[in-house]
Amino acid sequence: MASGHIAEINIRQEGQHVIVEAIGDWVIDAITPIYSEIERVESEYDAGRVVIDLSRLDQIDTTGAFLLGRTVYQCSSPNADWHFRGEHASARRLIGEILERVIDCEPDAPEARYGFVRAFERIGAGLDAFVQETIETFGFFGRTLTTGFSLLLRPHRFRWTPTVYVMEEAGVNALPIVVVLTFFIGAVVAFMGANLLETFGASVFTVELVGIAVLREFGVLITAIMLAGRSDSAFTAAIGSMKMQQEIDAMRVLGLDPYEALVVPRVIACVFMAPLLTFGAMMAGIFGGMMVSWATLDISPGFFITRMHETIDWSHFWVGMSKAPVFGLVIAIIGCKQGMQVGGDVESLGRRVTASVVQSIFMVIVIDAIFAMMYLELDI
Repeated sequence: MASGHIAEINIRQEGQHVIVEAIGDWVIDAITPIYSEIERVESEYDAGRVVIDLSRLDQIDTTGAFLLGRTVYQCSSPNADWHFRGEHASARRLIGEILERVIDCEPDAPEARYGFVRAFERIGAGLDAFVQETIETFGFFGRTLTTGFSLLLRPHRFRWTPTVYVMEEAGVNALPIVVVLTFFIGAVVAFMGANLLETFGASVFTVELVGIAVLREFGVLITAIMLAGRSDSAFTAAIGSMKMQQEIDAMRVLGLDPYEALVVPRVIACVFMAPLLTFGAMMAGIFGGMMVSWATLDISPGFFITRMHETIDWSHFWVGMSKAPVFGLVIAIIGCKQGMQVGGDVESLGRRVTASVVQSIFMVIVIDAIFAMMYLELDI
């Protein structure tokens, strides 16, 4: 008899039966040499004829039980008593447990990469994912609202320090890049307008073009896109990294609500800082248009400001400012929601950050179009 962590197998025929005799210790450290013999039994003999002899078996673990069970698994009744011979304290029970949990999986059918059916499958899967994402986002928004209302009833629980910190990071620190970008946007609008209107002898209307475009659309839109690309991704990455390191689970264990500590401060910070950033973007865009008008059309800054004051109604300014808090709310909700859905790996974090930025910019464009149609119907 073999001893010491050595596994052996003896295969012989007795009449119509094939005897598979397990010898020694069938444990994970010792069964590698007999793996090929098990495969040979599977391929050469009918499982209905195999009898497992346990009389010379010493130790066995789940790996050894799995290998022995493979010899009779294809039989219609692998746990039948006549499949086993000899006595062992645990082998028969362990093999039975393994056989009950073995699942035969059919090989995956090769997916057609082309064709109408595959195209419609992908479209359907995309629509289903879109619907599920929309439902989850509205659910997250509702949970954030209820948390915010509960904080109104219990203001002592509101976290001022993280809110002010996020205001600085997402608002004040983003002001330079927003101002520079909208300055050049205003300059480009003025330059294109000057070239086009000069052909009609109406270059003075460049003032109205710059003022209305920047105040009504470009100021708030560029601000929202920059918030989505800069701050929204930071929200997702910060909350997602905490989710990966199980810090959010630890907060719940300590009795802290992650929505109170992480989501509400970011939402409030974005809602309040978006109008301030938008105001700065408007001023920078108008200044850029004024500089180009001065350089190309000899429209002095004094005349530019005076004409804006006389011809452009204040409603254009308030239209742009009214969109800012809505954009800030949507951007913060999407960024925090994607952060909360990060899994336990870095790949998941990367996917969620990408989804956060893409969804935020998409929603900003859609909501801006809705605002444009609404104000057009209201004649504002």
